[in-house]
Amino acid sequence: MFPEDFPINTRWPAENPEVIQLYSFPTPNGVKVSIALEELGLPYEAHKVTLADADVKSPEFLSLNPNNKIPAIIDPNGPDGKPIGLFESGAILVYLAEKTGKLMPAEGPGKYEVQKWLFWQMGGLGPMLGQLGFFYKFAGAEIEDPRPRERYINEAKRLLGVLNGALEGRDWVAGDYSIADIAIVPWLNGIEFYGAREVLEWDSFPNLQPYLDRFYARPAVEKGKNIPARDG
Repeated sequence: MFPEDFPINTRWPAENPEVIQLYSFPTPNGVKVSIALEELGLPYEAHKVTLADADVKSPEFLSLNPNNKIPAIIDPNGPDGKPIGLFESGAILVYLAEKTGKLMPAEGPGKYEVQKWLFWQMGGLGPMLGQLGFFYKFAGAEIEDPRPRERYINEAKRLLGVLNGALEGRDWVAGDYSIADIAIVPWLNGIEFYGAREVLEWDSFPNLQPYLDRFYARPAVEKGKNIPARDG
């Protein structure tokens, strides 16, 4: 089975079914995978799947990801040479790192150091900052009760403090540059989009802005952060 045999291909057809097919949108979660693919030098084809229900809740997209969230991929050259479809950004990052032997040690303590911080982002930083955005910038900001906003502001600040401490004396969160950094930094960048730097006391975490700057100075990051393009 090649990508053209997956139902999603009827809506987002593969031009080159021999390469990885990426179905995504340039959100903090979405760009994790495009950045990783650029860093790893893997050939791929990007398909823009917007966040509109017409896309993410379409039968074609749900056939690959029943959880109706981007990103998702099809790798025509998966385990044992057989195609594999994957969803969940963290799972995709681990898969790509193991496939290439890059951006995560293959074994030993270093492997689990990377996974520790990857899962910290997946279970903590991402969900908390996402809720912060909802209650601080988007529809939840209209709620008069201040408690939801305060809850996510305080939890976001706590998590930023955890990360700031982990970066003391090091450039990257798990030692060498890894999929953990690729998972974390796009969410930090989202704080500016939410207009929340001041309320989160961003400047009180001195290791975070240099971390952000190092990450976005990488050529693969500069390219991957806009794939697939919002307009196009």
